[in-house]
Amino acid sequence: MVSRRNFLSGAAATAATVAIAAGAVSRAAAGALPEAASITHARTMPPPLPKDGRPFYPVVTLNGWSAPWRMKNGWKEFHLVAEIVEREIAPGMTARLWGYNGSSPGPTIEVVEGDKVRLFVTNKLPEHTTIHWHGQRLPNGMDGVGGLTQPQIAPGKTFVYEFEARRAGTFMYHPHADEMVQIAMGMMGLWITHPKDPQHRRVDRDFAFLMNAYDIDPGSFKPRTNTMLDFNIWTWNSRVFPGIASLPCRLNDRVRIRIGNLTMTNHPIHLHGAEFEVTGTDGCWVPETARVPEVTVDIGVGQMRAIEFHATEPGDWAFHCHKSHHTMNAMGHNVPNMIGVDQRKAAARINKLIPDYMAMGSKGMAEMGEMEMPLPVNTLPMMTGTGPFGRIEMGGMFTTVKVRKNQKVGDYTDPGWYDAPAGTRAYELTSDRAIEPADKINHDGHQHGKG
Repeated sequence: MVSRRNFLSGAAATAATVAIAAGAVSRAAAGALPEAASITHARTMPPPLPKDGRPFYPVVTLNGWSAPWRMKNGWKEFHLVAEIVEREIAPGMTARLWGYNGSSPGPTIEVVEGDKVRLFVTNKLPEHTTIHWHGQRLPNGMDGVGGLTQPQIAPGKTFVYEFEARRAGTFMYHPHADEMVQIAMGMMGLWITHPKDPQHRRVDRDFAFLMNAYDIDPGSFKPRTNTMLDFNIWTWNSRVFPGIASLPCRLNDRVRIRIGNLTMTNHPIHLHGAEFEVTGTDGCWVPETARVPEVTVDIGVGQMRAIEFHATEPGDWAFHCHKSHHTMNAMGHNVPNMIGVDQRKAAARINKLIPDYMAMGSKGMAEMGEMEMPLPVNTLPMMTGTGPFGRIEMGGMFTTVKVRKNQKVGDYTDPGWYDAPAGTRAYELTSDRAIEPADKINHDGHQHGKG
């Protein structure tokens, strides 16, 4: 469901240090609040160009959206509502999380360097909360650390944060109150501050997502919030493959991908088919003289990175965390290694007691993906997703960058699977097929491909 109702008009906004009691406010105070837009689906929503305020080229949040705002007396005003939400992790699994404005992560906040920003934060959770504007330079009293820089936002209250977006970059927001519970339940969002000059550092495609993780027992819906490291659902924007959207690109586009890490461990993010440069860190844009070509960037806990590359090679290129267990779903951490163990006799005996029992793992884990096993309700297979040649055997933090010659400017629809030109796909060696000399093999995919 999408709700982008008209913003309300009314009296001037309350000062940033004053809380407004929801349900117990005057009409003037209620009128000061911009309407809180809400989205409950998990489709990628490419945002339109800004209708007012300073111009900028918006980002595309994977499986997410950007928050609308209103301009009022020179201030750009947003309204975030901390609340219980349901999030589809992938088709077949839904999690009961905490988030903002109907979704987890919450909507992306997009502003321009120099904007005066006012954010109304209403708490509809069962406990108090705050919001910390991760990476921002701002007055200390706006930093959002409960008990240190402000009182906690009690259930039913609204607080106001006001500060200037002082530097361009990629940032995040998340609670600084009962963090282990609230972040583990999905409370986070992206903040993008664009440069004053919209042409500065402009790219053709600008994607963004947050990495988060959950520990959800098979058959259940709510995350375990006391988990330290043994998470079993590794997600990008609270989605796992095949639920994570692809990144469609036009051939030769300059592409930026902004990534924030709010999990409890680091992630070496690897891109196939292109070398990229790290162009942005937590604190600044990286000067061109300091950049080096990479195909993997390690992103630590609480860090943000922006990478950029030219999409010169057509195809469906894998994009994933290189920790193998982060590209799987609902893992059993204590499953023994049964490779090479002949389980047939034991399985025959067990089948007399448990007719549906299947022996697994004697040849590796891939055979599990080939079996049609009954699963607990609301549980995803460990390795899932199907491509044009069968099972991809991935889950978790995995998707594809899809580069196409005919992808239109501004078109973010998935173009389908890549049709490789003749002579550019690996093939099985058989006795009736001759190996062609290397100088005759067609490597010019981007001129002859159909995509």
